Amino acid sequence: MENKTKAGKLSGRLIFDLILFGLIGQIAWNVENMYFNTFLYNSIYKGASQAAIDGSINVIDAVSKMVAYSAITAMLTTLIMGALSDRKGSRNKFISVGYIIWGVIIGGFGLISRDNVASVLGISDPAKILTTTVWIVIVMDMVMTFVGSTANDASFNAWVTDSTNSHNRATAESILAFMPMAALGLVLALGGVLLAGDNIQKSYEYFFLILGAVVLVCGIIGLFTLKDAPKTIENSGSFFSDLIYGLRPSVIKENAKLYLTLLAVCAYSVAVQVFFPYLIIYLEHSPDGFFSSNELKITPALIIVAVVCLVVLVAGIILVGKLVDKYGKNKLVIPMLVLFVAGLVILYFAHDLKLLLIGVVPTAIGYCLLGIMLNAAVRDFTPESKTGLFQGVRMIFAVMIPMVVGPYVGKKAIFSSGVHYTDDYGVSQIVPASSMFLYAAIVCAVALIPIIVIFCKGGFAVSENEKD
Repeated sequence: MENKTKAGKLSGRLIFDLILFGLIGQIAWNVENMYFNTFLYNSIYKGASQAAIDGSINVIDAVSKMVAYSAITAMLTTLIMGALSDRKGSRNKFISVGYIIWGVIIGGFGLISRDNVASVLGISDPAKILTTTVWIVIVMDMVMTFVGSTANDASFNAWVTDSTNSHNRATAESILAFMPMAALGLVLALGGVLLAGDNIQKSYEYFFLILGAVVLVCGIIGLFTLKDAPKTIENSGSFFSDLIYGLRPSVIKENAKLYLTLLAVCAYSVAVQVFFPYLIIYLEHSPDGFFSSNELKITPALIIVAVVCLVVLVAGIILVGKLVDKYGKNKLVIPMLVLFVAGLVILYFAHDLKLLLIGVVPTAIGYCLLGIMLNAAVRDFTPESKTGLFQGVRMIFAVMIPMVVGPYVGKKAIFSSGVHYTDDYGVSQIVPASSMFLYAAIVCAVALIPIIVIFCKGGFAVSENEKD
């Protein structure tokens, strides 16, 4: 198979597909994880009367519910569709067709507004209009999550594991680990341009339409470029047996390092979800005034600096990925955990732009490199013949628990601070506060426990038995 050479070198086709589907998939997830939240905050709730807001769901509660329900949907989808893609042996079709449908759904979000809901459903009460619109966004987010999880979490992640090996996996993982930050930068740049207009609803309509089209085109390209690894074959066993395979005590015992790594991934991912869903809202509306709309202007100098930083970051992350492949994860995993926690603590104390930027550096580096090593370890410890069967279990630890628990912890941090923001209409809403970074740091430190246990069991080195 050209995708996976015996020397461990990644083929050109594989690198292309990793970059394309890794980047576009993360763009789609960034739109969902961050801009659906701002869509609620800045569009659905904006302009609603204080009485309508008081009689409806609190915006922070709405964000928390949307993230949690999406996570549960993602876990169930991946559990079922991961087993199904193992049985059908055609992950490339699940990925490509899934991305096409994913793009269509993203584009449709621009049509959701209080006015459209009131007109179509014939509702006149402002509180009911707002509540109904919010729930439509939440339900549509769950539908989008089903499609995205089928294409990306269940199929693409299993395809990556199928198409790589323990000699090149960290290099592949380093490429994928950069994609969330690259996607975040691209989405923020596009959002900064398209969402700066006075007509916020029309701006979001264009924003979702353009990004939806990008995801759709990616799926079409995949119909011609994606090739399945030879070991992705039909499974003739019981579908229900496949479904619960990763939850069996005997399987957990046989793959102890895998499940310990998943516990570390869980703590790390919960920490990220404590602040990530509220991050853009925090930067936009924090009383510290980090990024007011007047300051978010794209200039030639800013573009040059951004491109230089992007190139340096890409080179650095890929280089560290190769170093991890060469020297192993044992020497770097704890330093990166400490770096991530330290960065979060700095962000907690950051009340001016200078300290914020200082805190972003260790946070971003620790976040990326810790993610590279833990996710590569999960792939390394996953039995090669049953990759799809473990995707649902991975989703429980990496997505469902973090996206249910994380936003809830973040909400507690936000409400404990009691910081409010008054919009242009004189309506007061609670706004995220820096306390969420301190809560995230405490949660992330818990990841040290399973990592130490892994070291007691021989570290992150993969034995031949653990590959089978």
